[in-house]
Amino acid sequence: MTKANETTTDAAGSATDPERIIVFDTTMRDGEQSPGASMNLSEKLRIAEVLEGMGVDVIEAGFPIASEGDFEAVNEIAKVVKDSGVCGLARAGKADIERAGEAVKPARRPRIHTFISTSPLHMKYKLQMEPDDVYQAVIDSVTHARNFTDDVEWSCEDGSRTEHDFMCRCVEAAIDAGAATINIPDTVGYALPDEFAAIIAMLRNRVPNMDKAVISVHCHNDLGLAVANSLAAVKAGARQIECTINGLGERAGNAAMEEIVMALRTRADLMPYAPRIVTENITKASRLVSTVTGFTVQPNKAIVGANAFAHEAGIHQDGVLKHAGTYEIMTPESVGLTESKLVLGKHSGRHAFKEKLKEMGYDIGDNAVEDAFKRFKDLADLKKDVFDEDIIALVDETVVRTNDRIKLASLEVLCGTVHTPPKADLSLDIDGEVTSAQSTGDGPIDAVFKAIKALTGEDPHLQLYQVHAVTEGTEAQAEVTVRLEEKGKTVNGQSADTDTVVASAKAYINALNKLLVKQKKTAPAAISA
Repeated sequence: MTKANETTTDAAGSATDPERIIVFDTTMRDGEQSPGASMNLSEKLRIAEVLEGMGVDVIEAGFPIASEGDFEAVNEIAKVVKDSGVCGLARAGKADIERAGEAVKPARRPRIHTFISTSPLHMKYKLQMEPDDVYQAVIDSVTHARNFTDDVEWSCEDGSRTEHDFMCRCVEAAIDAGAATINIPDTVGYALPDEFAAIIAMLRNRVPNMDKAVISVHCHNDLGLAVANSLAAVKAGARQIECTINGLGERAGNAAMEEIVMALRTRADLMPYAPRIVTENITKASRLVSTVTGFTVQPNKAIVGANAFAHEAGIHQDGVLKHAGTYEIMTPESVGLTESKLVLGKHSGRHAFKEKLKEMGYDIGDNAVEDAFKRFKDLADLKKDVFDEDIIALVDETVVRTNDRIKLASLEVLCGTVHTPPKADLSLDIDGEVTSAQSTGDGPIDAVFKAIKALTGEDPHLQLYQVHAVTEGTEAQAEVTVRLEEKGKTVNGQSADTDTVVASAKAYINALNKLLVKQKKTAPAAISA
C-alpha cells in the first residue's frame, strides 16, 4: 500500500476495485476556510503537486465563485494536474455551477461538487426553503452540473442531522439526475461512529439505485471523532473519504488524511480497503501545508507530530531498542521519516547539501537550491549542529515564498536594561525599492512591528503571536507564527531564524504579504461538509 497501486478509476472517479478507498483531499478548499489559513496561487500549485505525487485521487482545489483568486487557483490547478481528478465546489444555484464548470474545464478528470442543506434546522433557518423545494433543487443542480462534466458529486449538507426518509429521497433523485458520487457530511461533527455507520448502511439498504454511485463521507472533528466516523463509514460501505492534510479545516478541523491512510494500512487485518496513497510522502506534505498556512502541527499529533515516534520513558526505550514493534505500530520510514545518513555543517559543500535534500525527499529547482544553500551556510555559521528540522524550515520557506512583494532587507534592534525604550532600525524591500524607518516600542518585537507598519502603511490587528523552538538547545531556530486580521480577512504568517526578533519580523512580513493579496470571499458562509 505504500506504493500507488494499479487499481484504476473510471471517468467518474469511482473505484473499479470495490475494496479500494478513493481519497478526496479538500485541504485547499475546506482547509482554507480555517481562519488564517489563506494560500496564494503559487502555494496552492505547490500543494497540488505534492498531493498528486502522493496519489490523491481527487483534489478539491477551491470554491470558484467565492472570489477571482479561488477561480484562478482551481483553473490553474486543473491545467497542470494530470493524474488526479480536479474538483470545484458549487452551491445549488446555476451561477455557482457554471463558474465551477468553467474553472475545472481544463482538467483531464474534471469534477463538480454541488451541495445543498437537507437537515430540518438548515432548511428552515439557513435556506428558508421547504423540503419539496430543496428536493427539486437537488435534481436541478445535478442535472445542470452534468452539462459540464460526467463526474458530478452531490452532498447533503448537515447530513448527520437530516431525517432519513428525506435523505433517501434526495440521494435517489441525485443519482437519477446523474450524480456519480454521493457525499454524506457530518458537517458539524455531531455524529458518533456507530450512528454514522448506521446512516451509510441505511442508504445502501433503502436507496434502490445506490449501487450506481460511490458513497463518500466528509467528517468534521468538533467532538474529536472525524477519523473514527470516517473509518466506521468505510466498514459500513463508504468508498470515498474526504479529508485534509494535518486535519486542517474550520472550527476543530476535518478528518486528517494521514491518520486515515495509516489506520487503513496498519489495521488492514480488520479494514482491508486500500487507498493508493504513497505514504512515504506524508511527512513532506504535512510540513508543506504547515509552512504555507502558518498552522504549526502540535507535537503529540498522530502520525506527523514531532513526538509521534519519540520514546522518553525508560521502559519504552528499552523495548524499542530490543524490537521496534514493542511500542511502534508503524515505522517512521513508512510516513517519510528517515534516519539521516549525512550530517551537515559549515564546511559542507553544495553537493552534500543537494544529496541531503534528495535524501529528505525534496525535488526543487536549481535556483531554489542555490537560495536554500546560501541560507544553509548562513545558518551553519551560527549553529554548530544543523539538524534535519533546521533544513526543512529553511527549504520550505525558500520554496513557498518566491512571490512576496515585501521582503526584509535589514534589521537592527537595541534593547535591554541600557537601551530603553527598545529601538528598531528596519529596512524593507517593497516591490523592489528599499526604504527604511526607525521606531520604538514596549519591547523589541513591538518596536519592529511598529516600524513595519510605518513603512508599509498597513495597520492590521495582531490576533496571535507565538514562538516555539525548531530543535533543542539555546542555538535552536525560533519558529514564529503571527496572525493578522484586517476588514474581516485573517491570515497566518510563519518564519524561522536563530534570532527570535528576526524570525518575528519575517513572520509578520509573511502574514502581511498574504493579507495584501488575499481576496475577500463573496460567499464566506458556504459550507459543504
